[in-house]
This record gives sequence, C-alpha cells and structure tokens, in this order.
Amino acid sequence: MLLKKRVRFSFFIFLVLSALICPRSHGQAALLLEEPYGFFGTLNPTGHNAVYFSRICAETPTRLRHCGPGELGAVIARYQGISKYDWVAIPLIPYLYSVETAAQIPDHVNRQQVNLLRDRYFEAKLQDHIGSDEFRGNFMHGGWTQLVGASYERRTFVFRFDTTPEQDDALMDMLNSRPNRSHFNLFYNNCADFARLILNNYFPRTFQRNVFPDAGMTTPKQIAYKLVHYADKHPETHLEILQIQQIPGNRRMSRANKSISESLTTTAYAVPIFILNPYLAGGILVDYLARGRFKLVLRDTDVLKPEELSLLTDRAVPDENPASAHIQASGAADGDSTETHVSQTVNPGLERIGIPNE
Repeated sequence: MLLKKRVRFSFFIFLVLSALICPRSHGQAALLLEEPYGFFGTLNPTGHNAVYFSRICAETPTRLRHCGPGELGAVIARYQGISKYDWVAIPLIPYLYSVETAAQIPDHVNRQQVNLLRDRYFEAKLQDHIGSDEFRGNFMHGGWTQLVGASYERRTFVFRFDTTPEQDDALMDMLNSRPNRSHFNLFYNNCADFARLILNNYFPRTFQRNVFPDAGMTTPKQIAYKLVHYADKHPETHLEILQIQQIPGNRRMSRANKSISESLTTTAYAVPIFILNPYLAGGILVDYLARGRFKLVLRDTDVLKPEELSLLTDRAVPDENPASAHIQASGAADGDSTETHVSQTVNPGLERIGIPNE
C-alpha cells in the first residue's frame, strides 16, 4: 500500500512538472500587409491583405487540411476572378517565391526568371485546379500570377499572433463547408473584407466596417491598424511584427500602404475631385483629418529572411512579446521606409532549377 501511494504521488508530481515545464500548444497565424506596386499600385495605393496559418495547409488551392510534420502552412486570400473562387490557399514558400523549397529561393531575379518560376509552379500545382486557360494577368488586372511569387513584386509586413487548435479547426471547417464562390467587389467585398471575416473568428466583433475612416470601405492598412490596436490592449495575443523583403531585380521597390482618404487627399486625385465636387472633397478631407491619419509604425521591424521562414511556425520567445517594441507611440512618421538589406547568402537555387541567371 505504501509503495502504491508513493507511485501515485510520484506520477502526480510528474504531471504537475510537465504542465509547468512544457509550453502550451500554440499555433501561429499572421495577417499579411502587402505593399502596393506598379501602375495599379499608383492608382490604388492601398495594397493587399492575406492571412497565413502555420497549422492549416492546402490540400488543393480550394481545400484545406491539417499540416503534417515539417510543413510551413498556407496563405489564404481573396482575389478577383480566379476561376470564380472566393478564396484560394497557397503553401507559404510558393506564395512568396514561386518555388517549393527554401533552397530554391533566388536572391536576385529578372522579369524572365520570375515568369519562368511562376509558369513552372502553375503547370505543376495549379492548372489542374483552376484551369489551364485561366487569365494570367496584366498591369491593370491581376490573374493567377497573384497567387505565387508575391515577394518578387512587393514587401510584406507580417502581423503574427497566437491561435489555438480549436480556433484553427473551426475556421478550416467553416471555409471547407461553405460554397467557395466569388462575390468580389472592390468597394465592399475585397481582400481586406476577407481578412476582416477571418480575423473576427479569432477576435469576435473587433473588425467592423465603419463610416470613418475610408467612407465605410475596408482597407488593408485599416485592418492591420485594428489588429495592432487590439493586441496593444490584449497582450495574450502575443503579436509580433516582422517584414519579408522584396526580392530585387523584377521591378522597382514597392511603396507604403495608404488608406482611401489618405490616398485621395495626399495625391493628385485631390485637385480634380475638388474641381468636380467641392463638397465631396471637403468630406474626404474631414474623413482624413478625423480618422484617416491612423499610423502604422513599421520602423525597426525584424527582417525575416527566406531561410528563416520556419520561425513563423512557432513563437521565438514563449513568455514575452517582442511586439511591444514594434507597437510604438503614434505620432511617429507613417510608412517610414526601412532600408533594404537583401540577404547575401549564396543561393544555388537558380542553378538547381535550371533558370538562366543574369
């Protein structure tokens, strides 16, 4: 009897110590704030939102599953006109770089190389699901090329937060069970609206469409700001802000995200709007002054290099939140461009996949 009591007591102590020592099972998700680029980015400098999940992977571009060991998760986003789907899911590395492994990621590309990388991935992984005749895209309207190689076009800011298995499972079941049919609308059902829908599953009633700012529209910058504002009041979110830099060589560096009122007030749009309708111009100005100048201070964010993407699957510091260093006082300059430091690590990826280098 005494031996049995000692065994039970020892087992109880073991369970207590295991609970104290072993970290809690956290997944990671992240809001991606992608900067505008190119001609369309000049006309509409709001950028793009997508959502990354470390525990959710893409069985197909339109079907989700649990990730297996070593998998890095998937990026899910809403696009316009991709085979009439409302959302598409792409594995993390292909989404950013159009290749399947970190070893294949180039540190410099030209337009020919980007096109070849995208075409190869499309033929191997996408065309059976979204159709071989799917529109490729052009400088005014994006096609399937939006799905892969985002880092050849623009810089991305990663707003990473904790999730639980139950939350991720509920979201996966919701997306898998609902009809995946597009009702895209640039003004009221865009990529930021999709991010708003997704994030409200994790932070209920936090992301709402309001009259101010942006005249009731949802923008990528607005969603990122609300997430930072929420995390500032809820440290258990463990928000951490990182950046994934643009791979140079394909196009000019991308530009900072703007809100709708900020875009119309601080660009050449302001003059014709004022001439055509001074009252509308006054309303936009009031919107900008009242709520449209919300700041996202993204200076000094840590750079996540291509070979470090696995860090997104777990929190680096379990009990402390490095986001406190990034959620800085409002009033600092918004959109401060962080100096670009491209990784100088020798990368044999171009030669390995047979792409002619410059």
